Amino acid sequence: NASLSIKKNDLSMIIGPNGSGKTTLINCITGYLKMDSGKVFYKGNDITNYPPHKRIELGLTRTFQIPSPFKRLPVLDNLLASYRFNPGAKLFNAPFRLKWVEKEREAVEKAYEVLELLNLTHVKDQLAENLSGGQLKLLEIGRSLMTDADTIVMDEPVGGVNPTLAHEIFRHIRNLIENYGKTFLIIEHRLEVAVKYVDYVYAMAYGKVIAEGKPEDVLTDSRVVESYLGTPVL
Repeated sequence: NASLSIKKNDLSMIIGPNGSGKTTLINCITGYLKMDSGKVFYKGNDITNYPPHKRIELGLTRTFQIPSPFKRLPVLDNLLASYRFNPGAKLFNAPFRLKWVEKEREAVEKAYEVLELLNLTHVKDQLAENLSGGQLKLLEIGRSLMTDADTIVMDEPVGGVNPTLAHEIFRHIRNLIENYGKTFLIIEHRLEVAVKYVDYVYAMAYGKVIAEGKPEDVLTDSRVVESYLGTPVL
């Protein structure tokens, strides 16, 4: 039983102990889990019954805790495969070759923009299976950007990533928010890293939001300390 209202062009974070309902909540938001009750609204639309691909068409997408790229494809091809306007290999498109070629050109241009934006150009020809954990997380963000997403929901974007690259990932997220108008909702346990970058925090326990607000307020809230942190982070 949780209610969230995510502000546009913000980085919002959900925290809480394992089993508190964080992943279940974002699965409901992004359409990967059917809700028992309640509503999900996005850009003024009731998307409660929309499947994930319909939500993606509206600009709402997500990444998972364990990245799931096409492991045997290079980074560049992973991005191209995620392009939202990819016409696909259809017999119907054959007479419209010029339009098809134009779409391919647009996809390649966008992919190179994303590579540059996320500092992945130097690994564009590497197979995804050879990337580091942090690079895989960045590739997941890149694949989301290829769908033209406005809002990206991420489950532990820096989980298992070394501190230096974890900060780099969050700097990329802040850049996407501040300079490209994106909105992010994340689940994260690496609070010592994340707290420097987030705008708003929701704390969950037992399937409910028990506190919300600015990081400095939520992370010192006695209910959050007792149920999750043990000692204040700030």
